[in-house]
Amino acid sequence: METVVKTHIGSYGIIINEDKIALIRKARGGYKGKLDLPGGGIEHTELPSETLKREIMEEAGITIDSYELFDVTATNIKWEMEKDLYEDLHHIGILYKVKTSDLNLKDDGDGLDSNGANWYQIDTLKKEELSPFAKYALEKLDLLK
Repeated sequence: METVVKTHIGSYGIIINEDKIALIRKARGGYKGKLDLPGGGIEHTELPSETLKREIMEEAGITIDSYELFDVTATNIKWEMEKDLYEDLHHIGILYKVKTSDLNLKDDGDGLDSNGANWYQIDTLKKEELSPFAKYALEKLDLLK
């Protein structure tokens, strides 16, 4: 059994409209099948805020009107990438509260990272269906019971 150790840093958006939150369904990786905040990895020379705008457009298909830093957090996950090959991931997330007037989410994903974005009724979400960052954000906002 081989283990790859990796650190990943990304920017993620918390987009809430009334009693719903915009989430993507992860298509692959350690959070496959989980609901996650739209966002992703910071590319070389990119500012975290530029990543936020690019990733939300790529994954949710919407533009940002404004954003503010919410928190920076981290989690660790070990998952099987393929038979007998594991990734021990230290995942650092820069979380932003995002405002948008563009509420038409792109519900078709690329299948590579996202299986599409949708609005989810916050009070019906279950902790076990959420990625660590989505769960963390909703708990810190006191919206997840």
